[in-house]
Amino acid sequence: MAAEVRLDVVEDGSDDEHLEELALSLRRELLALDVDSVEPAPTGEPAPEGTRSGLIAAAGALVVALPPTLEAITAVVTLVRDWLRRAGPRHTVRVEIGGDVLELTGATSEQQARLVENWLARHAAK
Repeated sequence: MAAEVRLDVVEDGSDDEHLEELALSLRRELLALDVDSVEPAPTGEPAPEGTRSGLIAAAGALVVALPPTLEAITAVVTLVRDWLRRAGPRHTVRVEIGGDVLELTGATSEQQARLVENWLARHAAK
């Protein structure tokens, strides 16, 4: 059974098109990991008639299906942190597993590292 991690790319003042570009950039990198899939996250709203999808995708949001191991989750979080450092300080990625949310920014700090460690530890026992 795969675990699901939702990633929401956020950038203040950005439109949906730019958020989609950012999410696609992150998606390309995530696909290099040992994950089952990386797909656009649905909003829950039905897509317009005549389109192939059943739901509208949320701008800048991805769902990563991966093995339910701490190693796999850690690899995703590590990649997101590296991507954010390269993308710049204006970006944030919300990482969510089962309602538990971790917000990562492009800034590096000891406090953020502790938040990541604590968040990952909560999912190690699952």
